Amino acid sequence: MTIGDIEAFGLCDDGRPVHRVTITGGGLSASIIGWGAVLQDLRLAGHDLPLVLGFPRFDDYPAHSPYFGAIAGRYANRIGHARLVIDGTAHALDPNFLGKHTLHGGSAGFARQIWSIADRGTDFVTLTLDSPDGDMGFPGNCRASCTYRVGGDGVLSIMLVAEADEPTVVNLANHSYFNLEDGGMGDILDHRMTIAASAYLPVDAEMIPTGVVQPVDGTPFDFREPRPIRMEIEGDQIDYDHNFCLSAGRNPLRTVAVVEAPNSGVRMEVRTTEPGLQFYAGHKLARPAAGLLGAPYEPRAGFCLETQVWPDSPNRPYFPQALLRPGGRSEQVTEYVFSRN
Repeated sequence: MTIGDIEAFGLCDDGRPVHRVTITGGGLSASIIGWGAVLQDLRLAGHDLPLVLGFPRFDDYPAHSPYFGAIAGRYANRIGHARLVIDGTAHALDPNFLGKHTLHGGSAGFARQIWSIADRGTDFVTLTLDSPDGDMGFPGNCRASCTYRVGGDGVLSIMLVAEADEPTVVNLANHSYFNLEDGGMGDILDHRMTIAASAYLPVDAEMIPTGVVQPVDGTPFDFREPRPIRMEIEGDQIDYDHNFCLSAGRNPLRTVAVVEAPNSGVRMEVRTTEPGLQFYAGHKLARPAAGLLGAPYEPRAGFCLETQVWPDSPNRPYFPQALLRPGGRSEQVTEYVFSRN
């Protein structure tokens, strides 16, 4: 295979082909597939193991993937009670989470659709998706694009753009699971993490934000200084799956998190334009299918740092909003920057 060329990766149940493109630059090699615009594999020169979790076979993605490397949308994360109101009109969404809420855009959201490979080169690939009016209940025809680019000094850049012909909401996010230590063969609890957030969103028993914007001071959610992900209360590890509040709206690109693996020396810096960062430490990760290194992943084999608008913002007007109107353009950029000590 020539870098930047398209190769066959598998077939959907309806016979549609799934293709893969591998791009290289800046000491990184990234493989992306059309199904879900998934970042299927990511490698750093000098570190022999994958930096992300994934599957070597396509069939395991629709059967077993917990959004490995996918672009979640039309609205990433959760919308409570699977409904939203735009300009006084209520829209019922697909209740794919607990039968009553919407998660990552519904049961056939962007992460489970075939994106078209629109452009590619040795160091980048652009994928596009046309989502029709009423798709999973969301109003308006929406065109989304995702550009993965590698270069600079270990920089993986992800640009997500959307336009629509009716008022709608668009909140896209890359859902990669990272393990900077051993490719996912062990847990990530000893990774040291910093998150530049002074508040987070508590959630109820069904993982929907309560509406409170809670300061991290004195809580297990304070990552303002580097510390291990490991944090136990009465012997039980905290199950992190929460939005960290970075800002009140979209900002110029800035550093919002840093993670370091103690043994491999691999470091990842997260830069984004987005107002929120969903930190998920992978406690529900166990899957029966073999991962990239040939063995199944166990709980906490990887962590997610999903840059996005805050969850349930359509139902919380004082949260940063994801409203997109005709003639407008939603554009977000996130960079994951990798290095080795």
